[in-house]
Amino acid sequence: MNIIAYPIGDSLYLNLTNRCTNACTFCVRTTTDSGMGYDLWIDHEPTVAEMVADIKAKGIENYKELVLCGYGEPTERYDDMLEVVRRIKEYCPVSVRLNTNGHANLIAGSDVTYKMEGLIDIVSISLNAPDARRYNEICQCQYGEEGFYAMLDFAAKAKAYVPEVVLSVVDVMDKADIDACRKIAEEIGVKFRVRELIK
Repeated sequence: MNIIAYPIGDSLYLNLTNRCTNACTFCVRTTTDSGMGYDLWIDHEPTVAEMVADIKAKGIENYKELVLCGYGEPTERYDDMLEVVRRIKEYCPVSVRLNTNGHANLIAGSDVTYKMEGLIDIVSISLNAPDARRYNEICQCQYGEEGFYAMLDFAAKAKAYVPEVVLSVVDVMDKADIDACRKIAEEIGVKFRVRELIK
């Protein structure tokens, strides 16, 4: 049975897709059959109606936020994702966070950051490396090193439409690389966060 919406702490996460533009070497998908104790591999992508119904059934009004995450890259279904958010916000004024690799514009073939305005409250983008070469080595991006630059461009453009934009790295990086990534975030003018590696 597909798991669509699932709770972690006081947040409700939405599993939109298993597709991803990256194949990160550290990703939980490559090291385990489950994520956060859930089997999140899906045999079909849920429809907008199915996602909305499951979010409501899980009692979204009792959570502090809805997190668009999935066991893949949620912006692979960008328009569907935003339609779900639109319907949920009409039902309940919940905060919405998008966890992404920042490749939405590459996937769409154009700048789609403006579509998030009024719908997405926080965008958390996985930076993962201080330069394009190492980013591609770690993330094994289907767009090659272009994925790194597109991700930074997405972060910079998202600032105009989303109240909070964050670039994040995992805590297993060495201090010099973390400091270099922090500088990148400062130069773009977005927040920076060091997150714990999920095992």
